[in-house]
Amino acid sequence: MEVLKVQNLSKIYGQGEGQVKALQNVSFSMEKGEFAAVVGESGSGKSTLLNLVGGLDTPTLGKVLLDGMDLFALNEKERTVFRRRNIGFIFQAFHLIEELNVEQNIAFPLLLDHQRPDKGKIEELLGMLGLSERRKHLPSQLSGGQQQRVAIGRALIMQPMLILADEPTGNLDSKSSRDVMDLLIRAARHYRQTILMITHNDNLASDADRVLRVTDGCLKDMGGKAHEKLS
Repeated sequence: MEVLKVQNLSKIYGQGEGQVKALQNVSFSMEKGEFAAVVGESGSGKSTLLNLVGGLDTPTLGKVLLDGMDLFALNEKERTVFRRRNIGFIFQAFHLIEELNVEQNIAFPLLLDHQRPDKGKIEELLGMLGLSERRKHLPSQLSGGQQQRVAIGRALIMQPMLILADEPTGNLDSKSSRDVMDLLIRAARHYRQTILMITHNDNLASDADRVLRVTDGCLKDMGGKAHEKLS
């Protein structure tokens, strides 16, 4: 089942000699439960791609279809609601609410959407994330790896069609990075969660189902789990 379809996506900044083509005619699709990693040098267009796929920025040309819905056919208010209900975000900097404990941070997207948290679902997530014993801890009482696990739970709680992860291991040591990557893989398998992740770490990227390389705004599908394809 196709969840995400990106068609001829382009983003151009500026005009004339100062024009910058951040993305050029990018097209790809993702199936339900697929985990794809986006790699590339700094400034290659990876973050621009993620922002466009997430509806956080608007393209110069092209479409982003999520379960057949064209994000940019929606007005800004409609797109905000659609994004909140259907796209989960995981950032390098965690962005947890310092005044809320682990359990409250995970449940926050539901409350924001005026939904009653499902205690069974939260319990399941806390168990999978290894945070059951820390449910009442504040972010300041957690390690960086634990904070990122909370952020993963927050992204999963709405059971979104798509999760976008922007350098989710960028602030973590190697062991915590491996733990976070394993959790994302487990989420893709257990919940059939579709995940698109940006990373500078080729070793982590090679564990994804597919690797997409962005170079000077152009995207090339590198295929499946073959580390040598990243070289």
